[in-house]
Amino acid sequence: MLKSLCVFGDSVCKGVVLDECRNRYAFLKESFANSFAAATGVAVDNFSKFGCTTRKGLEIVTKHSDRLSDYDFVILEFGGNDCNFDWAKIAEAPEAFHDPDTPIGQFAENYRKIIESVRKNGGRPVLINLPPLVSEKFFRWVSRGLNADNILKWLKDVEFIYKWQANYSNAVGRIARITRTPLIDIRGAFLRSPDYRKLICEDGMHPNPDGHRLIFDTVLRYANKKGVIA
Repeated sequence: MLKSLCVFGDSVCKGVVLDECRNRYAFLKESFANSFAAATGVAVDNFSKFGCTTRKGLEIVTKHSDRLSDYDFVILEFGGNDCNFDWAKIAEAPEAFHDPDTPIGQFAENYRKIIESVRKNGGRPVLINLPPLVSEKFFRWVSRGLNADNILKWLKDVEFIYKWQANYSNAVGRIARITRTPLIDIRGAFLRSPDYRKLICEDGMHPNPDGHRLIFDTVLRYANKKGVIA
C-alpha cells in the first residue's frame, strides 16, 4: 500500500491561489496535495516551486535524486510556465516573433530527461497534465499595466491562449504514452465539470479552492482504482 510520495511541479502542485481580496498570490492550506496527505495518511513531500519550468524542474529533481527511491511514487506536473510568454516584450513589439519560455520540442525533451532521471534513481514517475486556462481572465491578468491592445494584436484571438496551452497539456499525454508513464488526467476532470471556469482563479490559470478539491478527488480516485490506498 501507498506510504509516501513526492511531488515536483509548479504553482499548481504547490497550491498557489489568487487571494482576490488582497489581489496577490497565497498558498492554499487545503491544496490537493495537502488534502491527499490528510485524507489518506500518506506522507507527501512537495518540492514544487512557483514559476517552475521543466528546465528548473530537472535541476530540482537532480538535487533530490538520492531520495527518489524512498518514495512509492514521484508525481510530476510541468508545462504551465514552459508555455508562457514574456508579455511585456510582446506589448512593446507586437509585430516581432516571440518564443515561449520553452519551445514545445525542448519542453518534451526536458520532460523525458526528468522521467529518465527519476527512473534511473529508483523512482516511479506519474505525470499530471494541465488544468485548462480561462482565456479572457488570463488575458486581463497578464496585460495589467501593459499595452493590452498590442498584446491582443499579437494574439489576434484571445482564445489562442487556451489553444496554445492545450498543446503543452497534449504533449504531456504524448510523453506519457511514449515513455509508458502513468498519467492522471486532471484536465479531463475540469473539462467534464458543468463549468470549469468556476474552478479557476480570476487570473485565469490557477485552480481555486474548488478546483483543488476536484484535483484531490481525481487523484484519490486514481489511487483507489490502482489499489494503492488501503
